[in-house]
Amino acid sequence: MKKRPILQTLIFIMTGLVTFALHSPVQADETQSTNTSSTETMQKVEPKKDVYVIASDSAFAPFEFQNDKGEYEGIDVQLMEAISKAQGFNLRMDYRGFSAALQALESGQADGMIAGMTITDERKQNFDFSDPYFESGIQIAVKKGDTSIKSYEDLKGKTVGAKVGTESADFLVAHKDQYGYNIKYFDAADQLYDGLKVGAIDAMMDDYPVIGYAIKNGQALETPIAKESGGVYGFAVKKGQNPELLQMFNEGLKELKRTGEYDAIINQYISTDDSKVPTDKADESTLIGLIKNNYPALLRGLGQTILLTLISFALALVVGVIFGLFSVSPVRALRMVASIYVDIIRGIPMMVLAFFIFFGLPGIVGFTIPDFIAGIITLTLNASAYIAEIVRGGINAVPVGQMEASRSLGLSYNRTMQKIILPQAFKIMIPSFVNQFVISLKDTTIISAIGVVELLQTGRIIVARTTQSTYVYLIIAVMYLILITALTKLAKVLEKKVK
Repeated sequence: MKKRPILQTLIFIMTGLVTFALHSPVQADETQSTNTSSTETMQKVEPKKDVYVIASDSAFAPFEFQNDKGEYEGIDVQLMEAISKAQGFNLRMDYRGFSAALQALESGQADGMIAGMTITDERKQNFDFSDPYFESGIQIAVKKGDTSIKSYEDLKGKTVGAKVGTESADFLVAHKDQYGYNIKYFDAADQLYDGLKVGAIDAMMDDYPVIGYAIKNGQALETPIAKESGGVYGFAVKKGQNPELLQMFNEGLKELKRTGEYDAIINQYISTDDSKVPTDKADESTLIGLIKNNYPALLRGLGQTILLTLISFALALVVGVIFGLFSVSPVRALRMVASIYVDIIRGIPMMVLAFFIFFGLPGIVGFTIPDFIAGIITLTLNASAYIAEIVRGGINAVPVGQMEASRSLGLSYNRTMQKIILPQAFKIMIPSFVNQFVISLKDTTIISAIGVVELLQTGRIIVARTTQSTYVYLIIAVMYLILITALTKLAKVLEKKVK
């Protein structure tokens, strides 16, 4: 009677062992699958470069913009920093404006680009895009407290503003007859926002993240109508290049979304209500507040402008005087060289020349030219052509009889030019030299097209953050006026002393 319970116990134990053996492989597979899934989430890609250069816009808040300390921040900036940290690669951000960033990527001066760039079929022909990192959209905004507009039907008979060539403008055109509003176009975002502020338009339509950022920073706006869906933004590399960089971005983006860091970054810059971030900074909606918060950046921009002008003009004087002397030389070949040089440089628009030197020339010489150096070369070449003509005109203004009289006395051509002609011609040239220096100073604004942050570009960056275009451009205009007036007065004093 005691053997049966023992037998039953043995059978029970054997059954349990068999069951455990049969189920163990399945459990192992599930564990392996779980671990594999976790590995995929945390997957890291091996970088192939010590440092990746990432081109970006310089003034597209809230994605990239300069704060009042002159440091770049924004959604794109923080995403790239967080992804590079998560994936373990080094990066160098290059903020140069959207068009310049796009051309830098195409010319190989940058390894990747992040600048709130919409993924389109046309762009896919030249670039490889990451997974979308932001879904954009467009939205109507009105002045805070305006209760007359709560739907598209309420826009009937009113004027709605939009930027030229944008998704917002296309939407408004497509629905104009349906809702009966009028459309007013603006070239830039600051003009659009100022138009609403001064009452030139009743409502405006813009990308919703830009409106959300403006609200987050205290702009008196409301969004009574739900946003319309739009395109998606992506990180880009040149087609067929840097695939590991694209993969690192995708893996890092997945991790940021999994941990919630992505949402934290977005919410930091975009809002749909008036709960702006507390700040102890001066109120940038006033002229005094703008100056107080941004004078260091404005002074840096002014210093960059003066430095560009001084270096380029000094070099242009050397080159211009040489070609000016060539143009009056008795040697025909030298005159032809001077004529060809002047015609070519003066015949090419300065912005085209800057684009060729910065974007096109590296493809010929085989190395990248820094934007500041490219700006100096452009300004030097442009000014030297005009200085050459100033020198030629000044020399020709000296009576030709003095050259003949000197040569008849036995002096050589070079000696005559050095002792008799040039001293007189120099006095004639001084006003023109000063005028050309002022022109070169103003021409530095064109160099901002290749990413050089001089005074005007500094102002644009501030406007992108504050949307206070009226005050910012007034400050810049006064700064230029003071600088140029001082130079003009100095030139008059110099002219009197020389005479």
